[in-house]
Order: sequence, then structure tokens, then C-alpha cells
Amino acid sequence: MTEPAATVIALPDRPPLLIVVSGPSGVGKDAALKRMQELRYPFHFLVTNTTRPKRAEEIADVDYHFITKEKFAEMEQRGDFLEHAVVYGHEYGNSRSEVRAALARGQDVIMRIDVQGAATVKRLVPDAVFIMLLPPSIDALETRLRRRRTEPEEYLQIRLHAARLEMGEVEKFDYVIVNEDNALDDTAQLIQKIIEVEKCRVKPRRAVEV
Repeated sequence: MTEPAATVIALPDRPPLLIVVSGPSGVGKDAALKRMQELRYPFHFLVTNTTRPKRAEEIADVDYHFITKEKFAEMEQRGDFLEHAVVYGHEYGNSRSEVRAALARGQDVIMRIDVQGAATVKRLVPDAVFIMLLPPSIDALETRLRRRRTEPEEYLQIRLHAARLEMGEVEKFDYVIVNEDNALDDTAQLIQKIIEVEKCRVKPRRAVEV
């Protein structure tokens, strides 16, 4: 007796993802993505353009593209930015062409932006994956900000007030991760697992609007 032919299930293709990692200032967005790079996760890590001064520990064109206000204005006028925002008096913008090029190569793209920028990207690319990083507590966040020693007390208090408001936006995100102290590997692994789960969707996300 002939065995019946096995049924072949046609699975949908797995297009590359645009992953947005957001959260309040000081929560550890930069540190988490830097750790993912050190662990050699196979993603395209988008480098943000900014007009703010470089911090001592930062590397130009690795952590950020540090550019003048004039160059930023030129790029904005040309429509180079997928999103851009003014954050605490400094301008930040992410290159639309860089995102498109990486997605065209089939690479997942990870970008880290503030909560305001994440809302802009969600309007433009609703099929992106949105992850919010939260601190263990507002006190832990204050400790991290004070450890940086990059600004006077009045600005630190402004950041903390803004952080409380931004943390209230968590329900607008797809996933939330509490970035515990001294646990960057755990945070990096959780971001990776979220991406793995997204790759298992029956109806894949498609970042076609970029």
C-alpha cells in the first residue's frame, strides 16, 4: 500500500525587521546595544547623528555621528532623516537611507531612540518592533544619571521628570524589558529572544514604509 504524500506547508518568507529600542535617558539603551555588538549579534546597528558634544568615553562614528548644527540642518532639509528630534537642547536624527540599505541587504536593523522619536517611527513604520527599556526603579535611574556627571543638578531633575512621563508611555510599545543593574548580558539576550519570537510570526512584520 502506497504511503500518502507528506503535506508540504508553505511558510511565509522572513523579511528583515526594524527594531526600535527606546526608553528614558540613562536607562541604558546605548550600553545594551553596545553589549550586543560586543557579543557579535548579526544585526545592523544604526548610528544616530547628533549635535551634542561627544562624551569622554564615546567613539565618533561608532557611538554617534557627532555633526555640526549646520550639517544637521542640511540633512534635515534634504529629508535624510527617518526621524529627528530635539532632546534636552541637542538634535538627534537617524538616516533613512542607511535603514533602507540595510533592510535591502536582508539585515535586521536596530535603532535606539528616545520615546518621542519612537512615537514618530511608529507613525511612519507601524510594522517595526518597539521595545521599551525601563530602569529597576526611578531611584536606580537617578543613580545612573548622577554617575555620568555630565550636567548640573537642575538639568538632572528635568531628565528625571521627563523619565517619569516617558515611562508612562510603556503601553504603546510591543515589549518591555527591565534593564537591571549589572545585567547587560541578560538585557541583550532578551532583545535577541524578542527578535527570534518575531521571526516565528505566521504573518511577518514588513517594514516596507521606510
